[in-house]
Amino acid sequence: MEFADRLGPLRSNVFADMDQAKARARAMGQELIDLSLGSSDLPAQPHVLEAIAQSLSDPQTHGYLLFHGTRPFREAAATWYHQKFGIAVDPETEVLPLIGSQEGTAHLPLAILNPGDFALLLDPGYPSHAGGVYLASGQIYAMPLLAENHFLPVFADIPAPVLAQAKMMVLSYPHNPTTAIAPLSFFQEAVAFCQQHNLVLVHDFPYVDLVFPSPTPHTPHPTPSSSLAPSILQADPNKTVSIEFFTLSKSYNMGGFRVGYAIGNSELIRALRQVKAAIDFNQYRGILNGAIAALTGPQDGVQASVEIFRQRRDAFVNALHRIGWQVPRPEATMYVWARLPEPWVKDSIKFCVQLVETTGVAVSPGAGFGKSGEGYVRFALVHDPAILETAVARIQQFLETH
Repeated sequence: MEFADRLGPLRSNVFADMDQAKARARAMGQELIDLSLGSSDLPAQPHVLEAIAQSLSDPQTHGYLLFHGTRPFREAAATWYHQKFGIAVDPETEVLPLIGSQEGTAHLPLAILNPGDFALLLDPGYPSHAGGVYLASGQIYAMPLLAENHFLPVFADIPAPVLAQAKMMVLSYPHNPTTAIAPLSFFQEAVAFCQQHNLVLVHDFPYVDLVFPSPTPHTPHPTPSSSLAPSILQADPNKTVSIEFFTLSKSYNMGGFRVGYAIGNSELIRALRQVKAAIDFNQYRGILNGAIAALTGPQDGVQASVEIFRQRRDAFVNALHRIGWQVPRPEATMYVWARLPEPWVKDSIKFCVQLVETTGVAVSPGAGFGKSGEGYVRFALVHDPAILETAVARIQQFLETH
């Protein structure tokens, strides 16, 4: 049996290899502490669950849901975005519901790339960004993210021949896995660059709320809204080249419900809608009702979640510092991006496999996010502080004996 060539790049998956290593650790009797997946362990808010529960008994929610039936959700998304960033949005032409933002970022290349066209991706970056390009038979130019550049790409380093064949650039800040935040000035530079080179500018934006503003004398206990990460549309308010993807997985702890949306340039929204029309009918209407409740209802649950992740970040980073592993204190996301100590700095996969098999602590190898991720590991802060400190104690034992 023969398969399409486009499947070739998808056959090697570091995270599938890590799943096998976790399975071996369980088989050997290890008590697993899984810090490898960015799936929030916190619950969705009660008013969200109630909206979904009430939908279940309504038979009108049980059928297919076509685009025009999603109007209430699109209106809620447009209002949420306008209130957050001050950018007016047309819910009819500039918003599209998604079955999670990953569905959108993976399908959009099908609407933009012809075979052989280049997409400019962050390296390291979220793996599904590359997967979507491969499925569209495109080529990838990896823009290295280096600590000395604050994990921001240098556009001037992109070769002219690549630019001549490029159709899209994908950014994502706050960034997974490096936790970097991009200032609005960087987005303004990115918009101007994409306008100059006729590129579609894609911004994957799942961690908009998971930002930890530093306390100041005037705001000793700042709230998430006092230091939002910027949106790409603040740099492109006329939506000339840009599309942004948001998911309710992180801010609202709805990862398993698979709900998000695209927002931005109306032509890009229409093109992505055409791809989706050939693939799906949208998710269950009751889930969208829950998403509406999340976007329009009380936001104190978002702020509470951010504070929980701030406390976890501090407990974990402080514990690593106590064992001599000096890592930066991230200002955003639910991760810690850590440079590996010697002698592991050249083989993050080996470090992660041996760590989980020896201690039961599972983390993500930096190499799984791209070539420039080698030498790092990503910790996901998806457990309470006591468990995170237990994980660090096991890591200390591993480092001392290896």
